[in-house]
Amino acid sequence: MNDLQVSGVVTSYGPGATVLDGLDLTVRGGHLAAVLGPSGCGKTTLLRVIAGFLRAEAGSVTVAGRTLAGPGVHLPPERRRISIVPQEGALFPHLSVARNVAFGLTGTERGARARRVDEMLDLVGLGGYGHRMPHELSGGQQQRVALARALAPDPQLVLLDEPFSALDSALRGAVRADVRAVLRAGGATAVLVTHDQQEALSTADVVAVLRDGRVAQCAVPEELYQRPADPWVASFVGDAVFVPGTADKGVATTALGRVPLAAAQRDLREGLVLLRPEQLRLTDPDQADARGTVTGVCFYGHDAMVTVAVDGLDAPIGIRTPGGVPAGLGERVGVRVSGEATLHTAPA
Repeated sequence: MNDLQVSGVVTSYGPGATVLDGLDLTVRGGHLAAVLGPSGCGKTTLLRVIAGFLRAEAGSVTVAGRTLAGPGVHLPPERRRISIVPQEGALFPHLSVARNVAFGLTGTERGARARRVDEMLDLVGLGGYGHRMPHELSGGQQQRVALARALAPDPQLVLLDEPFSALDSALRGAVRADVRAVLRAGGATAVLVTHDQQEALSTADVVAVLRDGRVAQCAVPEELYQRPADPWVASFVGDAVFVPGTADKGVATTALGRVPLAAAQRDLREGLVLLRPEQLRLTDPDQADARGTVTGVCFYGHDAMVTVAVDGLDAPIGIRTPGGVPAGLGERVGVRVSGEATLHTAPA
């Protein structure tokens, strides 16, 4: 299988400017990994190191057991069997769709090349579009052609550098789903660099969150969201509600009532209980363990975020409610918790 293994990679842009600081990342063959993190954390630098555009100062990169970078080894990009899908597709404007897809098939017999182009265009849902020019395609179609071009040489690894950032929000979700389906159909191993948390969680098999040049946590999307490694990761991958709590026998006592813990840490008795806003429910204040006053409402159409100053808590909390707005500013409400929480050490 075309596993990707990045081990102890160090890269800097000069003295005192370390970007990747001993980074480790493993991606199983046939899986799509999303690399997520704030600006400047090293996402694009990691992609450049894997592709061979940037030399690592330490560590190694292997794909399918073949060392691409390591002590005394630095294969040039053209020898790595890695394809890249850049932002905005970057198609050659003077070449037809078919010639764009065939660009990486040099040395292939003409008939075989034509068959491969047709196969790739069928795979991305653009069969019969080979004669068109890039300017005759929509933005989403151009991205699918770029993906077909990347897959045509049968690479061991596909790198996607924020390929959906130039698309409008309505189109982005559909193109993401198309790209994911194509990668799965082709059995490709892929790494997606993105700054969009929802994109990473909804698209990837595993998500690696980078912080200060290292992987803070790498997990399947559900685990990353429900059981983040620490409060920073929890806040970065979604809206988070933290309340002080004391744990005993798998249950935390908080200002919101007693909350069951998903995994009781035996060595942790006090800390921050992590909840997601959708786990909180507004109810009649006379029928709840926690009460508070509504201090803010943001309506998004499909749901609303209601901010409540809960009695006994220093800071207001956010509660996500489906559909309409159930309470107005200044209204007294009750708050209930559903589901399990996790307990984390409070930041120093």
